Amino acid sequence: MKSFIASICILGLVGMVVGVAVQGADTGTVAATVTPRLLSVSVSPITVGYGVVDVPGVDKAPVTPTTDPVITATNDGNAAEKLNIKGANATGTSVLWTITTAAPGGSPTYNYNHKFGVSPYSIFTAMDTNYATLVASVAQGGTQDFRLRLSTPTDAGADYSVHSTTVTVQAVTP
Repeated sequence: MKSFIASICILGLVGMVVGVAVQGADTGTVAATVTPRLLSVSVSPITVGYGVVDVPGVDKAPVTPTTDPVITATNDGNAAEKLNIKGANATGTSVLWTITTAAPGGSPTYNYNHKFGVSPYSIFTAMDTNYATLVASVAQGGTQDFRLRLSTPTDAGADYSVHSTTVTVQAVTP
């Protein structure tokens, strides 16, 4: 009889353990991580010199550091990026050259072209002050090479000083 009572007690304890083991948890957690997108681009070289150019001029490649140097844009961000490019007006001593995608012109607008091209460098696209696509997607750490060309206005407007301009490369989400 003692063994029967002991067996019943043991079975009762096992039943309580099984009953407790099948109870569900009242909470659950999910570990989540996120990495903020870092958009970053660098270019090299950061200066290009066209030298002395005839007015009116035709497409002119830079003369320093070599003829028609390759400019490299590098995705320094942490994900793929779309790279855009735009030009700017060129300032001199007294006459502003206005960047345009139309044919270069003379007085009174002094329009000029600044163009970019990507490999195989057979087609160059005129820039203006609005962004255009340089490349639709560059992988993290990847690069995009491009070259520049410039056409002067048909008239210098008696301003034969050095004219300066910029080309901006922008990284955006593809």
